[in-house]
Amino acid sequence: MASSSSGAEAAAASLLKREARSERARLMSPVLLGLGIAACGIAQAILLARLLATLLGRADAGWAELAAAAALALLMAALGIAQERAQLAAGEDAKARLRAAAFARLLAAGPADDRAVGEKSALVVERIEALEGYFARWLPAAMLAVLAPLMVAAAAAIADPLSGLILFAGGLLVPVMQAITGIGAAQASRRQFAALQRLSGRFLDRMRGLPVLVLFNQQQAEAERLGVAANDLRRRTMRVLRVAFVSAGAMELIIAAVLASLAYQHGALVRGTHPAPVTALFTLLLVPAFFAPLRAFSAAYHEQLAARGAAADLAPLLDAPEAEGLLLEDVPPKVTITFQDVKLRYAPDRPPALDGLSLRVTAGETLLLTGASGAGKSTVLRILMGFRRPDGGRVAINGRDAMLLKPAELRRLCSYVGQRAFIFRASIRDNIRFARPEADDAAVEAAARAAQVMEFAAALPQGLDTQVGEGGFGLSGGQAQRVAVARAFLRDTPLVLLDEPTAHLDPGTEAVVLDAVRRLCIGRTAIVATHARAARKAFGQMLELQAGRAAGGGSRMAGE
Repeated sequence: MASSSSGAEAAAASLLKREARSERARLMSPVLLGLGIAACGIAQAILLARLLATLLGRADAGWAELAAAAALALLMAALGIAQERAQLAAGEDAKARLRAAAFARLLAAGPADDRAVGEKSALVVERIEALEGYFARWLPAAMLAVLAPLMVAAAAAIADPLSGLILFAGGLLVPVMQAITGIGAAQASRRQFAALQRLSGRFLDRMRGLPVLVLFNQQQAEAERLGVAANDLRRRTMRVLRVAFVSAGAMELIIAAVLASLAYQHGALVRGTHPAPVTALFTLLLVPAFFAPLRAFSAAYHEQLAARGAAADLAPLLDAPEAEGLLLEDVPPKVTITFQDVKLRYAPDRPPALDGLSLRVTAGETLLLTGASGAGKSTVLRILMGFRRPDGGRVAINGRDAMLLKPAELRRLCSYVGQRAFIFRASIRDNIRFARPEADDAAVEAAARAAQVMEFAAALPQGLDTQVGEGGFGLSGGQAQRVAVARAFLRDTPLVLLDEPTAHLDPGTEAVVLDAVRRLCIGRTAIVATHARAARKAFGQMLELQAGRAAGGGSRMAGE
């Protein structure tokens, strides 16, 4: 368990360091602006020291110094605004880049990523959102916490070496204090993010299944369970905030100690016997300028803790090696699929999904895969779509090893129709065009006619431009499946993969969808996984799978 935790911490640190290097150019702007604010603070302290000494009758300053101090105050405010904008820009840039990378990895993995939908959503939204403070506040604050106090302490040391030494010693106590208060804080932050991820994932999953909860009268019980999870998140969040409050209190204690030390050293100022009153006042007025960047560092400390917890969850996704392989020069017009003694096991403690399967589908032919659930039908389709790699054997397309291609290149070759078509909240036309966004209206309408979508769309108020709800609300199951078949027509690939395309349909609707599927397969290589008896009559070639092998232990080839 300890090695797993240390491994997660190392992966998180590596991810944050890599992303910090990518943001280095953007972070220089807020750091330079912060140094400008510190320089203005030093100059303003000199002017204010002369003005105060004048009030005590120990110096000679006038309206010019007062006007200069006011101008510096305005300049510092302007620099502060510019610094805040630069920090926000750095944070937004980092979030946009990380979110694009995480989303691209999730899309590339597809169904092979077994995380729940809610967990994936939490990764792309909450986890990356938690990293904004790391780039926008923590990194600039960490750099300024070293550079700006050194500049201020050097100015104090020039005026009075002992005062500069006191400021420097006080500054050294801040990271020590942060380290002490931060013991266990990173672990608490990770636990908080884990609780947030569980709550986010559970809430999203339950919202998607809200009709089921209502039908089984479980809405009140589920609300109570969500309340328990939310209360657990509240407790963990308060533990993280407790660290932030302790850190802030320790910072105030250090500032008070430094002020007391400087006041003791320059105590003669109160008695009016100090030999250099302007110097004494100058060193005292430098305390706010010295600790301002250290305050920002302390305030941003919890941002770093939160970022480490978020990065520990993101690192397995973002650090996973990218899929390697060859690229296709062109999509071939025809493909022949060959499996030779293909083996695949999803987990060591589970039986093999494929156990020496051999099959061959020649160009333009359709193979029907049948067999009981778990026989390996869907696994064949996942391999051809690049979502799984076989453990052994050979998968060939047109005689060449298909596993040498990048998974995305395999998906360029095929169109897929599953058991339930996912329909987006958009028009029917846009849902069909989703398969090929650059397609014109004529191509979309031709695909809709081929899939018999126009049979029901023509009766709708706006035809193909009729809006449908999320998840296909407003369409029947058969209508949604025909939209999915229309997508495959529009995509127009040489390989068609269908996984139970008529499941859950009544016999009349099944016949309509099968007719559209049959026309889709004409002239294309097609593999159809199904239990439906009607499909067995519609397609000639059939291979029955049993425990990941061709029934009977042999191999069968389409076209033989």
